[in-house]
Amino acid sequence: MTTPASSPTAARVVDAVKVYGTGDTAVRALDGVSVGFPAGRFTAIMGPSGSGKSTLMHCAAGLDTLTSGSAHIGGTELGTLDDRRLTQLRRDRVGFVFQGFNLVPTLTVAENIRLPLDLAGRTGDPDWLDTLIDIVGLRDRLHHRPTELSGGQQQRVAVARAFAGRPDVVFADEPTGNLDSRSGEEVLGLLGRAVRQTARTVVMVTHDPVAAAHADEVVFLADGRLVDRMASPTADHILDRMKAFEKAQVTS
Repeated sequence: MTTPASSPTAARVVDAVKVYGTGDTAVRALDGVSVGFPAGRFTAIMGPSGSGKSTLMHCAAGLDTLTSGSAHIGGTELGTLDDRRLTQLRRDRVGFVFQGFNLVPTLTVAENIRLPLDLAGRTGDPDWLDTLIDIVGLRDRLHHRPTELSGGQQQRVAVARAFAGRPDVVFADEPTGNLDSRSGEEVLGLLGRAVRQTARTVVMVTHDPVAAAHADEVVFLADGRLVDRMASPTADHILDRMKAFEKAQVTS
């Protein structure tokens, strides 16, 4: 259940194990997971509550460390980096979109989009930023502040910010969780357009089959293990697969 060796991966984990706690209270959130996320593709991670999907994303993105196994961004193994170099890698090669928009309220839309570049002391590529602004449809909002935007518009700013530094991979954690269905569809659509039009990579954690159906592929976790993959997913097929996993958990 790994990505074929011929397919380049933007991020991957190998034999990933994550244990929280010790002794009788230890929880094995990841149990020997090996999975690669193909470059230039949109992948969704799904699974029942407690399956380890958020833990997988956090460890793959370098936000958390594995108990054993390895995590890689491109050809870089995260476990070989000290804190300074890991922070630099996350800043320069990884983008993040969270359920909460995490915008700076005192900055304009344009300033929020540029924030990762400014923090890194980089000028960025004006043409790239211009393309992003068109993809997310915010050209007429660049001088507004977050409080002047709808929730969907704020999340669009967060998406543009995540891509601003041309990262190897953007990790999105329940990016539509705080949005109504229409705004959520708009954000998912623009994530897909960003992948297709900029050849970037998106890895999204979601519990929503409709959201996951926007991805090129869905990987499924259950009890901390990778149990299935689905190419060209549809919401109905995803829902059927999820029901099967939940039924298996009840009867096991």
